[in-house]
Amino acid sequence: MPGGEPAGSGAADTRGGGPAEPEAGPDPDAEGPVEGAAQAEAGGSDSRRSRGGRLRGVAAAGIVAVLLGGGCAFHYGAHQLRSTEAARNHALTDTEATARVAGEIDNALARVFSYTPDGTATAERSARTVLDGRAARQYRDLFARIRDDLAGQRITLSTKAVRTGVIELDGDRARLLVFLDQTSRRGNGKATTAAAQLTVTARLENDRWRIVDIKAR
Repeated sequence: MPGGEPAGSGAADTRGGGPAEPEAGPDPDAEGPVEGAAQAEAGGSDSRRSRGGRLRGVAAAGIVAVLLGGGCAFHYGAHQLRSTEAARNHALTDTEATARVAGEIDNALARVFSYTPDGTATAERSARTVLDGRAARQYRDLFARIRDDLAGQRITLSTKAVRTGVIELDGDRARLLVFLDQTSRRGNGKATTAAAQLTVTARLENDRWRIVDIKAR
């Protein structure tokens, strides 16, 4: 996605063409339940509302609808960067590098969270090339749990990044806030659309950005 113009402070929003305006808001890394998230039809304990459970909602939008709203975390990201560390943050000054990491992460998320009733093999192969560390472990674990349900319910899921903000870019590390639109269909039923919001940590490895952590909000 195209990068924003450089600025002295603020999170680079690759869609809006400039940094997000500072505004106080919730901590994008804060723990907490996702209001409005539907329970998994395949079951699962109500007590396990962990980050992994919320990530499962992103992977199985047809089973768990992650309904999120607002863009306040973008504004908070800008506010958060008003510190001495902002001087090292190339998301504020290097538009080419910012656009590159945003584009690669957008593409990676679309690939790993899109699949057809024929199976999740393509998505899982993509995951092996674009995910690493904790993100890769999360992904393997959650797909092991939901793979049969997805096939049995004939679910098709298409994921697209609609807004991406690079909050931090320092050397080979980056942190991004990504808003996704996910369209799912069960069998021949009507397609439904849900929004998902992720905080993504990425690492540059062998000249390729790989996702090492995903936090679903």
